[in-house]
Amino acid sequence: MAKQFADLDAVRSAFIARQKIFFTASAAGDSHVNVSPRSTEHLHLLGANEVAYLDLTGSGSETAAHVKAGGRLTIMVCAVEGPPLILRLYGRGRIAFRCEPGYDAFLARFYPAGEPLGARQIVFLDIALVQTSCGYAVPLFEHVGERDVLERWAEAKGEEGLVTYREATNLESIDGLPTGMPVA
Repeated sequence: MAKQFADLDAVRSAFIARQKIFFTASAAGDSHVNVSPRSTEHLHLLGANEVAYLDLTGSGSETAAHVKAGGRLTIMVCAVEGPPLILRLYGRGRIAFRCEPGYDAFLARFYPAGEPLGARQIVFLDIALVQTSCGYAVPLFEHVGERDVLERWAEAKGEEGLVTYREATNLESIDGLPTGMPVA
């Protein structure tokens, strides 16, 4: 039932655009495998072989550490309403931190109103393989909205508090791998 493709075409791109959640999976060497759910609000299709998402400040920065240590990254999108389908994007990741080239251009293109509060980095995925599978066992869910908890938390911290928080929690993975995030 699985089908493989060299890139994203219009049909698979439209499928991604209709979804509300995606998952990232990464690991390096013998590190813990990290899997994180994310809102597709910040996932952007850049071309047939590239996607990127704006990564907001969180309790860790495993993806950045794993990308720095080897670069393997998978993004999975699955239908939780409508016809079943699972779509995986396999490839190599790249990170653009707030002070690095590419960050401001990405923001200008996708966030003309300004940088969203709590933004810390952009995760790019250079796609080597696209794979779809049936998704027959994925349960049906109804999307009722986005949570505002992270936004309220970031507002309460303020920009200085976010910088301090990232320096305390986002410079290394849980396995002690450096994320490469610059210190302010």
